Amino acid sequence: MISREDALKLVEEHVQNKNLRKHMLAVEAVMRDLAVHYGEDADLWGLAGLLHDLDYDQTANDFPKHGLITAEILKAHDVPESAVQAIKSHAGHFPRQSRMDQALYAADPVTGLVVAAALMHPSRKLRNVTVEFIERRYREKRFAAGANREQIQSCEEMGMSLHDFIALSLHAMQSIDKELGF
Repeated sequence: MISREDALKLVEEHVQNKNLRKHMLAVEAVMRDLAVHYGEDADLWGLAGLLHDLDYDQTANDFPKHGLITAEILKAHDVPESAVQAIKSHAGHFPRQSRMDQALYAADPVTGLVVAAALMHPSRKLRNVTVEFIERRYREKRFAAGANREQIQSCEEMGMSLHDFIALSLHAMQSIDKELGF
């Protein structure tokens, strides 16, 4: 399997936007913690999270190709098919079949929700955000409007409550707050 170091090189090569890179790191952290929670391979799940938007710059104006170009790029690297499948399914190209598919689909938008909460928090520090703060803001339609609530709530497909999913995601992102710049 491709090393994290080599995966990071791919991210640096293909993703120019530093905020998108931070998003990919955040999804990686959430995916790693979800893998641990479910007794799965944290390196594999983290890899899917880290690489899931590898083609975003290329597909921003051609979204139907999102995920598919990433799959093509990853053919030249030692990325397990299960991670590639999760990447393609997060973009809606295939049904979510595995728990990793479900996790990536839900983890992608929840990171935006957590970042928005940190930016709205009086301290503007991720480490000071609480689950309760996010849950209060979550109910506001205009708060983090780009964070698809239906997609976030799909965490229930993998047997996790919304509260627990937000808590796990927040903790995962707080563990890398320095890398995320919050």
